[in-house]
Amino acid sequence: MKANPIKISTVDDYIAAQSPEQREMLEQLRSLIQSVVPNAEEGISYMLPTYKQHGHLVGFGVNKKGCSFYCMNPKIADQLPDVFKKLKWSASTIHFMLDEKLPVTALKKIIRYRVKENDERAKKALKTKKK
Repeated sequence: MKANPIKISTVDDYIAAQSPEQREMLEQLRSLIQSVVPNAEEGISYMLPTYKQHGHLVGFGVNKKGCSFYCMNPKIADQLPDVFKKLKWSASTIHFMLDEKLPVTALKKIIRYRVKENDERAKKALKTKKK
């Protein structure tokens, strides 16, 4: 087995290791996430760019035909059916072809929903801890 010569330890490393076409879409996803949650912690988890705020929020990566957006919630399509009805997705992953325009409004709704979920979980955990 050949070792991967590129060490990926930051989101910049991950994006730089992709094709130019994929890099463009990944940068768009990154900017979109950062515009909604500017204080989220950016990092690499499971070899993919992820964002955390009171736990994992969302992430993104490449696939054979384009890029993917990870919602980090396996039930999110059921919770936001109006958002998911026009998207190509499986489980909690949305898939984009490189020639597609990103569904910015839908992605922002998903990110805001994930922030709300994580905030509520953190508040609940804090209340439980105080008891």
